[in-house]
Amino acid sequence: MCYSDHARPPLPPISGGAPDSADLHLTANDGNRFMAHAARAAHPSRRGMIILPDVRGLHGFYKELADRFGEAGFHAIAFDYFGRTVGDGSRDQGFDWRAEIPKTTPEGIAADVEACIEYLRSDERGGTESIFTIGFCFGGASSWRQSAQHDDRLAGCIGFYGGRPLERVGPWIPQMRAPILMLLAGVDSTPPEEFEEFAGRVRAAGVEVESHTYPGAPHSFFDRTWEEHRAASEDAWRRILDWTERHSVEHVAG
Repeated sequence: MCYSDHARPPLPPISGGAPDSADLHLTANDGNRFMAHAARAAHPSRRGMIILPDVRGLHGFYKELADRFGEAGFHAIAFDYFGRTVGDGSRDQGFDWRAEIPKTTPEGIAADVEACIEYLRSDERGGTESIFTIGFCFGGASSWRQSAQHDDRLAGCIGFYGGRPLERVGPWIPQMRAPILMLLAGVDSTPPEEFEEFAGRVRAAGVEVESHTYPGAPHSFFDRTWEEHRAASEDAWRRILDWTERHSVEHVAG
């Protein structure tokens, strides 16, 4: 498990005002109905963010993170993985994710991401030109994998921690297109050599990779309740904002 019910996402270094946000349900093209939480920026940057949670699926940390991205100028949406197996109702800390996460599939997650892309591109969310994904732990590797699963519809794919990337993403490397950003804990269960090998394989396939490791920072360091890792969280936010700006449509076109 990545984040508990007590964790809170760090605040972004910039804030353009409180977003409008709400829980909602979306339907994927395979008929799956799943829960999500969306935030609409008060002062949009024309960037959108799709949030892929950790193994617990959609819970409070990721709803609040969507709101924080809204404050930073993104139209953002966080979604749940388990509509196909346990339905689209909310779940608490006692949810048995260990029984459900093996039932998820790369194809199912990609279908749900596609529904989120359509939502962000809809007229209701007008002004979103560049859409990114960001994920944590299981969701970090799943976010990188989206680089291969949506043609040119994503501007980039960001992952925190992203355990076992060679297993979870390796088979899709030849199809990857969107650039990826890797934000890694210095103290984690996946050896740094595996992340290095994964990044090297992606670069060899012609895809841009930016990777940064935070020495001494543990898995799940991006959490404002951990004051001792505040500097790492602040740096990660800056990197996300700078990287997404560089890879946005208007910047690339300019």
